[in-house]
Amino acid sequence: MTAEILLSKLDKVKRTGPNRWHARCPAHDDKGPSLSVRETDDCRVLVHCFAGCSVHEIVHAAGLELSDLFPPRLAGDHARPERRPFPASDALRAVAFEALVVCAAAAALATGEPLSAVDRERLLQAGERIQSALSGAGL
Repeated sequence: MTAEILLSKLDKVKRTGPNRWHARCPAHDDKGPSLSVRETDDCRVLVHCFAGCSVHEIVHAAGLELSDLFPPRLAGDHARPERRPFPASDALRAVAFEALVVCAAAAALATGEPLSAVDRERLLQAGERIQSALSGAGL
């Protein structure tokens, strides 16, 4: 699949660079574009919702399968593909957003404002995502 198939199922698509787009996330009531889409050189399609939707939720809401984000394997292609690291700027952008969630919660708590159950759950999710990024970086 190329990114065009996914992009054809999204609203408010805007090209942000070569093989990069922003669009409304189909997995939640998105008022502004919070979904980032990128097609890699080897035709994989990467998606990230800055509101916190999982890739599974995004793909399902678009009426696609997770396997649709990856190029088809050729018959007899049993070799493992070369593993290339993802651009550090993508990881830093994702971690920076999660850090904003943590900062917002900290600011609310510092003023004595209690966190709602939804806010507490999102704060825990941000912590898990930051920890996952650290683990993925070998730290």
